[in-house]
Amino acid sequence: MVQTRFLIAAVTLFACTATASAQMLPPPARPAAPKAPSPRAASCHNGASFDRFLADVKQQAVATGVSQRTIAESSPYLVYDQGIVNRDRGQRVFGQLFTEFAGRMAAPYRMQNGQQHIKQYAAAFARAEKEYGVPAAVIAAFWGLESDFGANMGNLPTLKSLVSLAYDCRRSEMFVGETIAALKIIDRGDLHPDEMIGSWAGELGQTQFLPVHYVNYAVDYDGDGRRDLLRSPADVIGSTANYIANGLKWRRGEPWLEEIKVPPNLPWEKTDLTVREPRSTWAQLGVTYPDGRPLPNDNLAASVLLPMGRFGPAFLAYPNFAAYTEWNNSLIYSTTAGYLASRIAGAAPMRKPSAPVAQLPFNELKELQQLLVRAGYNVGKVDGVLGQQSRTAVKAMQIKFGLPADSWPTAELLARIRGGTAQAQPQATIR
Repeated sequence: MVQTRFLIAAVTLFACTATASAQMLPPPARPAAPKAPSPRAASCHNGASFDRFLADVKQQAVATGVSQRTIAESSPYLVYDQGIVNRDRGQRVFGQLFTEFAGRMAAPYRMQNGQQHIKQYAAAFARAEKEYGVPAAVIAAFWGLESDFGANMGNLPTLKSLVSLAYDCRRSEMFVGETIAALKIIDRGDLHPDEMIGSWAGELGQTQFLPVHYVNYAVDYDGDGRRDLLRSPADVIGSTANYIANGLKWRRGEPWLEEIKVPPNLPWEKTDLTVREPRSTWAQLGVTYPDGRPLPNDNLAASVLLPMGRFGPAFLAYPNFAAYTEWNNSLIYSTTAGYLASRIAGAAPMRKPSAPVAQLPFNELKELQQLLVRAGYNVGKVDGVLGQQSRTAVKAMQIKFGLPADSWPTAELLARIRGGTAQAQPQATIR
């Protein structure tokens, strides 16, 4: 929709300009249409045109060791596409309830597909776990979420996406680096330029690696001399394990996420990823497994994670859960990925609340963020989405008002901040 509005506006502006010019000047001899750079991009590249900017990127790539042959082979694909930039600026972030997102993305069919792939590629998964310490279920969950095991890797030319985002000002430095990394992938013979097809954001392969991660962590697991994350399941498995282990610092032999049952009188201010306590401490506070079994009486540290507050699902998040938030900093995505991995590994489905958990509408959540900013809290971007910074600010305000500090924004909290009152939300229970 954003792209459509942009194109309509551009066509209208061009038509009006052409009409005015025709009234003042003789008809031109059909000159080639000028290549106008994006004003946003030109402003952060000292007014340089895209062609001038691209020449500089190529020079930087050669300076890092990329061959002139690769530059020549790749040049036809290094073109600017305003539509890619529009998509980047108009992308939607995760703003739905965790149970809705997880219900769709961690559906039973995806769990079953993960288990089937683990059986089908048992040798590669066993090798990866032995070499990197990453369980098969963890790899399979990312594989399923990112591309449905290779079925949906994207259909856009990667080099065009990368160089367009590099020329735009929003994340220029990052995507210049990604563009050069993509050229290195070509230079070492892993992929040809025309094979580099992926998402609009420049991610490649069945677990959607950015090119820098592809260069640093892709491994040749099938022994054919190439690191092919588009077509080789073995390379996908080994490379994903390498990235999780060495890029995301996975801790061998430790859990990542387990569902729990929390008591109604838990010290809610402790329920945060920044607060870690031994499992023995959580047990003393009344936390159990969902079926009532006690937690182990040991010193393994964990955080209590409440993605939808105290009336929604509850989890113990172990240090390995940091790998998930590093893979994708959306709490909804990372929790879903960890949950799906646990399901593939054999965990039972999470319990459902006995009543719907109330969620503030988008406009009220955005208003809450604005009020929190005025109160001196950092919520990150005021976008109507409950990110980690917003959750931290909500918890601080809940503590200030003496409300249960579970980081979940409610109508009562919003009313308190406004200076009014609101009826308490009906208490749901987990069954």
